[in-house]
Amino acid sequence: MRTTIRICVALLLTALIPACAVQRTDGREIVVTTNILGDLTRAIIGDTAAVTVLMPPNADPHQFAISAQTAARIERAALLVHNGLGLEEGVQRHVGAAEQRGVVSISVGEQVDPIRYRGTETPDPHFWTDPARVRRAVAEISNRVMKIDGIDVDAVRANTARYLAELDQLDHWMTERFSTIAPARRKLVTNHHVFGYLAQRFGFEVIGAVIPGGTTLASPSASDLAELAETIRAARVPAIFADSSQPDRLARVLAEQVGVHVQVIALYSESLTAPGGGAATYLDMMRANTEAVVRGLTAP
Repeated sequence: MRTTIRICVALLLTALIPACAVQRTDGREIVVTTNILGDLTRAIIGDTAAVTVLMPPNADPHQFAISAQTAARIERAALLVHNGLGLEEGVQRHVGAAEQRGVVSISVGEQVDPIRYRGTETPDPHFWTDPARVRRAVAEISNRVMKIDGIDVDAVRANTARYLAELDQLDHWMTERFSTIAPARRKLVTNHHVFGYLAQRFGFEVIGAVIPGGTTLASPSASDLAELAETIRAARVPAIFADSSQPDRLARVLAEQVGVHVQVIALYSESLTAPGGGAATYLDMMRANTEAVVRGLTAP
């Protein structure tokens, strides 16, 4: 008799579990374009809804693309979270199509007081290098998420508060670590313009980039490299920082042209990695980058 009861209970639970899972996620899928925003959104959501991230680990946000099947999934999302400001060049048309069909979306970069590339009117989309702006981004995403029908508002609010506290700790720690770099050495050269927000927040000067403009789709000319090499020599910059998800050949060519010892140091600037890859979360990425910058700019 007891065995029969146990079997019946097990069968009942087996039937209920899938139904509960469907009830939890049905109609509440949140689609996110980049993996950095995906990490922030998952920290806010917890297990209150399904989160689908389009951009794979170690990808380039300017170039990654999606299938037609995935594009159709965007149009069924309860919320579409995208960076905006021209970052997701490979999927922008799909984002636009979903918005035209009435999908609720948030262009996060537009909500955080974006800066412009130096000497241009073009907005810089790489706001996540400033944890203070990421704090604002998290608050904006959280506000939109809490408007989704059926969402567990209390859980989202608690998750948001916990993650905002972690961002505050990160900001304080980065400030302390960067304070060990002498003001005269706070000069950044990167493979393309990614760290404008970090420079503004923590008192760095971006003196140049190997690839002109804010997109990896551009390419430098020989005169661009020669001019930047001269700038590096004059400023006595000890390191060039290259994106870990992009080949650093151009950065190494530039280092050779400078004519002095210049390190080429990898940073996780535009993409998270897979677990175990060194930057599986936004917090991991920023800590790793901070240590790399400090190491590169305090080297003798």
